[in-house]
Amino acid sequence: MTDAEPMTDAELELMQGLALRVTAIRPELVNGDASYGELAWNLGRERPGRDASRPHRFWFRGGELAAWGRARRRHRTGPAGGPVREITGASLAYQVHPGHAGLLDEVIGWYEGVAAGVDRTVVPSAADTFALERWAAHGYRTDPASLGDTGSWMRINVRSLTDVEQPVLPDGFRFRTAGEAGPEAAVRAHLDAWSSSAYTAESYRGVRRTAAYRDDLHILVEAPDGTMASSTVIWLDEVNRTAQFEPVGTHRAYRRQGLARAMLLSGMHRVRAAGATRVTVACLGAPGHPGARGLYDSVGFREFARDAPLIRTAVAG
Repeated sequence: MTDAEPMTDAELELMQGLALRVTAIRPELVNGDASYGELAWNLGRERPGRDASRPHRFWFRGGELAAWGRARRRHRTGPAGGPVREITGASLAYQVHPGHAGLLDEVIGWYEGVAAGVDRTVVPSAADTFALERWAAHGYRTDPASLGDTGSWMRINVRSLTDVEQPVLPDGFRFRTAGEAGPEAAVRAHLDAWSSSAYTAESYRGVRRTAAYRDDLHILVEAPDGTMASSTVIWLDEVNRTAQFEPVGTHRAYRRQGLARAMLLSGMHRVRAAGATRVTVACLGAPGHPGARGLYDSVGFREFARDAPLIRTAVAG
């Protein structure tokens, strides 16, 4: 049945469990917003604002979660105290285990039901040919907004941890963990890097509540004046011996000083010591968004997968 109540911690762990099982056999089919770390980050920080605009449904097979869908309908978004933007369409985050691919038609049918009458978007993996065929059969086409030099599609990047250079920070800067710096500094670092974010102290409490969060893998770079100039959260998947950086950001006043590069390398050393053999990170992939892509390429990441944004307009329905 459709559940429009807030997502519970137990449900989040079920969704992460599915992410772990898909990663183990077909990692390229893990949708960008359905990875182990992305789920913890998104659902953790959204907990304070979750409401009936986010209906979700689970499908089980053999006692295990085999598929889930979580829709977002008409809503308002924007930073606290800042301009509010009205979103009139609907979007879907979902994951289907490849061993139960046939469930995708049920996911699509459910989404069509809860988001009828508005433009509907979805972002499957470009590597999931079966999913692309099924979405097309239901009237979904490439989203024009995702095309061109400034398109919105995401690139998933991966690199091995067999050979990681040592991080070097400019004089006077130092690495800190969120456990050392404290919650206020961790929240401020995120907001300084992402000025349009609606992140709050309450959001961070939600992130910390997730079972996947470790404050020793939440890394910050402290400037000589005490400003937290860069930060990232690393999500360690011990089952598959992989880790994910999400998010990664630097204070506008401290960019182009090598801080994020050093922070990523430091994080790689930390998760390698914890048993990981590879790391992933996502970024905008279109040519008009070279910043993050160039950063990740500079520390050895290479494209592993990409998403394929699709849309079905209301008039076409």
